[in-house]
Amino acid sequence: MERRALGKTGLAIGPLVFGGNVLGWTMNAPESHRVLDAFIDHGFNAIDTADVYTAWVAGNSGGESEAIIGDWLRARPGLRDKIVLMTKVGSSNEGKPLPGGLSKQAIAQAVEASLRRLQTDVIDVYFSHWQDPSTPVAETLQAYNDLLRDGKIRSIGASNIDAVQLDRTLTLAVEAGLPGYQVVQPEYNLMSRASYDGPLRDLCLKKELAVVSYYSLASGFLTGKYRSRDDLAKSARGRNMGRYMNDRGDRVLKALSDVANANRVQMGEVALAWLLQRKGITAPIASGTSIDQVRSFAIASSLRLSETAIEMLDIASEE
Repeated sequence: MERRALGKTGLAIGPLVFGGNVLGWTMNAPESHRVLDAFIDHGFNAIDTADVYTAWVAGNSGGESEAIIGDWLRARPGLRDKIVLMTKVGSSNEGKPLPGGLSKQAIAQAVEASLRRLQTDVIDVYFSHWQDPSTPVAETLQAYNDLLRDGKIRSIGASNIDAVQLDRTLTLAVEAGLPGYQVVQPEYNLMSRASYDGPLRDLCLKKELAVVSYYSLASGFLTGKYRSRDDLAKSARGRNMGRYMNDRGDRVLKALSDVANANRVQMGEVALAWLLQRKGITAPIASGTSIDQVRSFAIASSLRLSETAIEMLDIASEE
């Protein structure tokens, strides 16, 4: 399968990253292991998770996703060296910025817990999950510098960061002789374009940063699964779909359906293919809860949309 350079990290990944937010939420451990096996068997090699996944599930406290991945890796000797493992630090259990979550002490404690749960000696990409206004950026970067020096992480990234914040952080890193973010993880899909298209994308391209976008299928909306408010009860993620139930959402689903029918593929595969061909996107993150969905990821990865199809989707999704 195709490998794409992950910016300047020296790492190379398949064209799609597995989203570990479903591990320990909509899939139990045995189901998760089967789906992860299928993901690797199809030629993919990058997995994204976070220390807070899946704290929102009743009875969970966070770290469940990492622990499932760690157990999966332990049962498959030799696999760790063949995959790119990404995790994140600095989020509250409610999925919001955690005050002090990117302090030197918090990062030092969190990375040890993540390494222990993941049952690995090194994390390939360690992300700041949210920006922490209560901690000086230099302190955060110094903490990462220590981890890089000690070989506990290979590179650093930032999720949920805007262009102004990223530019200031990169400038400070150069001036202070500290490591700068090399990977950016924004929300980006056909229904959510405004926060990345524009200044943030321009900056990432200028600085040659890798971009792995999340919510690539808009939590499943872009698969066509949710067509009316009556459909919102179809899954645990359905409660978040109401924000897409509008004229623009209808236009996007119509365009996806038309392109999918013309190419004899599924709507979700078209939505991923659009991202895969998008300038400024290294690889989208997508969560799968079945082997069939992983097979669909492979189809999307080999699907080449025409310029006409891309234009249809661009116009329909304009914000």
